[in-house]
Order: sequence, then structure tokens, then C-alpha cells
Amino acid sequence: MHYIIFLASLLLLTACGAPDNAAIRFGLAAAPVNLDPRQATDAASSRINRLLYRGLVDFDAALRPVPDLADWRVRDALELEYELTLRPDRPDFHHQRPLTAHDVKATYDWILHAENASPLRGNLQIIREIEIVDNNTLIFKLNKADLLFPTRLTVGIVPHDLHDHRFTRHPIGNGEFEFIQWQEDNRLTLRRRHDGQLVTFYEVKDPVVRSLKLIHAELDLIQNDLSPELVTWLSQQKSVKVETRTGSNFAYLGFNLQDPLTQQLTVRRAIAHAIDREAIIKYVMGNAADLAHGLLPPHHWAGQTVNHYEYNPELARQLLASIDKSMPLMLSYKTSNNPFRVRLASVIQQQLEAVGLTVSLQTYDWGTFYGDIKQGRFQMFSLAWIGIKTPDIFRYAFHSEAQPPNGANRGRFVDPIVDQFIEQAEQAQELETQANLYRQLQTYLHEQLPYIPLWYEDHILVYNKRLHGYSLAADGNYDGLKTATLITPSH
Repeated sequence: MHYIIFLASLLLLTACGAPDNAAIRFGLAAAPVNLDPRQATDAASSRINRLLYRGLVDFDAALRPVPDLADWRVRDALELEYELTLRPDRPDFHHQRPLTAHDVKATYDWILHAENASPLRGNLQIIREIEIVDNNTLIFKLNKADLLFPTRLTVGIVPHDLHDHRFTRHPIGNGEFEFIQWQEDNRLTLRRRHDGQLVTFYEVKDPVVRSLKLIHAELDLIQNDLSPELVTWLSQQKSVKVETRTGSNFAYLGFNLQDPLTQQLTVRRAIAHAIDREAIIKYVMGNAADLAHGLLPPHHWAGQTVNHYEYNPELARQLLASIDKSMPLMLSYKTSNNPFRVRLASVIQQQLEAVGLTVSLQTYDWGTFYGDIKQGRFQMFSLAWIGIKTPDIFRYAFHSEAQPPNGANRGRFVDPIVDQFIEQAEQAQELETQANLYRQLQTYLHEQLPYIPLWYEDHILVYNKRLHGYSLAADGNYDGLKTATLITPSH
């Protein structure tokens, strides 16, 4: 009852100027950080960039690579050369210039230049050379054969003629949406090219305020980052609809493996046994998640089901008791200041302290938190991998050569066995051989625990009655905006 009274009182405080009723108004928990597809890695930026830019390759519902801007073929028996042919129906860039092979080459060359410090570079270093044949055709020459090379070609293409353009804040692509403005209050407006429909993204960090703005008709939809109580309350409101879908986003605990405490496998195993994930999913998350065993879900063609670390606080205490007594069992745990993330982290904090770890919970705004993670300024953190589709994620996240800025091995994990598994899988000549190697790698990673798997969170969409045609995607992307429309509700 107190919770509902709190919501009702806040409802009176949400009005903050007249909203743009001509635009689809999308409430975000965190604004995008970077709208340059060669640099962006955060979830909001990646999802919005899918609307602004097109890549050479995309994925179908079964996570198989399919042509987007280009078709491809292998040119040689050694599978070291791929010919890419741009499709004739590809759209022009937003500044009215045709996209050519020169733009493709320039985009990938920029990523591969070490001085640009692109986080995507590590995943593309297999490219030895890119040769332009003509405006529609180019050849990617590889250092070694790679069965999954087309799946690496999903980066949005940027125009090569805008050398000094600041794509991070003023994106120019050839996607279905074009950039209009990004205001100082983090309101980002895009326009759908085929019909002029506007979409404005509003950063509303507090989920209660975000929900009330939706009820108050200041927003048209919100997606994810909602507590179970809010979802229950929203489902009872006649002015909005709630939809859910099983997700594939992988939530985990990450560790700094150069830290004297968290580099110890015994400590990480103790933490894994100290966390009651099933209770958190049931009582804190309202059963809106499934237990995770690894980055790839079990239904993925290279997925692996392994026995998870059962909740066993007594075993956790025994493991911690074996640690060098001169080392204080004190742990710093970082997360974003999103209220629901703080709540989840607080429960994990309590469970860890129950087995003898002193945990300092540190919460930050998204930009500061994410910056610290990329820079390695943490002992332990919680985060999620969004929209994983291919097993090359293992090189990007765990290979010793993928430490920032060359990849996302943010914990500085170095293990020759992991490197060997990754390299053998990449060199495999049969898909099933490759899948088996990746499964063995996942089993080994589960033993070494550079990450502790938590859960795959469900996706939750809440929208008002004037929004129609938005479909919730399995990976939580915003592609539903390509078909969404506004109608005036009947009275």
C-alpha cells in the first residue's frame, strides 16, 4: 500500500514541460554513450546504432549470418579470401551520397589502426588486407582461415569522406533512421527515413519516474530496467500494456584478476557457492530470469550446459578459511546506480557477508561505472553481455591479447589453455569440430571462473495505447521502432 501511495504522489510531480506528441517517446534508463559504431560497446549505443547504421552482415532468427549490405563468397581453396559484393538495393547515406566499397574499407581500416583504440580491433585482427576491386566489390584477405568470418562483418559502415566528423555525437549512417538532434539534457531525436516518423529517446534514470511518465502520457514506451514490483503495478494500469519475452542477455559477476584477492580461484569459487541465484530470481526478480551457465545459452549451436555452482554457504566458508590469514577478506563491489541493480547487488552483498567476506558496495552513474570497468578500476562488478550471437565473443572477452583497448578482457584474464582453445576453434575446418572446441572451452572457463554466471534476464516492454506495431526482440534491440506507429486513441 505504501508503495502505491508513493507512486501516486510522484505522479503529481512528473510533468516537466510539454512532450513532443508527434514523436514516439522512448524512455531509457541510461542514455547512449557513443554513436560511432566503430567505438560503441554499451547496450544503449549499440541498440540505437542498429537503427542509424547498416552492416555488411546481419543474423537471422537462428543466429546464422545473412547478407545485409553485401553478399559474400570464398574466393580460394584455403578460405583466406572473401569477396564481398554490395547489394544494388542498398540505401544511400543520410547525407545523400551512395555507399561504396571505399566506405567499407575505410570503416574497417579505421578499426584496425591501433592508434584509434577501437574496442572492436581485437575481433578483426584476422584481416590482413582489404582490396577494393570496384565501387561495389572488395576482397577481405585473412591471416588465417576462419569459418565464422562473415559473422565478424556486422559493424555499421560510416562514410569515408567525412574525415574529421564527430560521429560519436552526430551520427551519419545509412540505416532506417537518421539523426536529428542530441540535446544537452540527453534527449536524442531520430527520424524514420521512409515516412518521417520521429523517435525521441529520453534518459530517465529512476525507474519509478520513468514508469510514471509513461502512465502520465509523457512517454510511449519503456523497456527493461524495471523492478518486479513496478512491473506488477504497471500490469494493473488500464492505460498501458505489459509484454515479456525470454531473453538471451547474460548477467554475470566479473573480477579483476590482477588483484591479490580476486585473482585467487579459491576466493572466486567461494563467491560462486555463496550466492543463492535461484532465490534471487524467485524473490527479487519475480521469476523474470533463467539461470545462466555461460555466455552462450544452451540452445545456441555452440552452447554448453554445465553444472552450476550450487548454493552452499558452508562450503564457501570452508574455502575462505583456507585463504592466507594475512590477507583481509575485504571486497569492493561496483555496480551502476540504477535502483534495481543496486537492489540486486545489495542482496549479493548480504549473501557474501554471510560467509565471511566484508563487501563495500559502490554505485555510480552509468558513464562513470562503465568507464571504471573498461579501465580495470574494480575488484568485482556486475554487468551483462547484450545480444551475443557468435562464439567469437570468447576471443573478445577472454583471450590474453584482448585486454583493453584491444578487446573486452576487462578482468585482465591470462590463461594459455584458454588462448589455445580459442585459437584451435578459430582454425577448425569443420563447424562441428569448432562447436566441440568451444564447448570444451566453456567447461574450462566454468572451472576457472573469470566470470560467475548469474542469469539470462527476461525482456519487459511497457507501452501506452497510442503505440502500435512494436515487437520485442529476443536480444532486446530496438528494431521494433522500424515498424511502430502512433494512433490517436478513440474516446
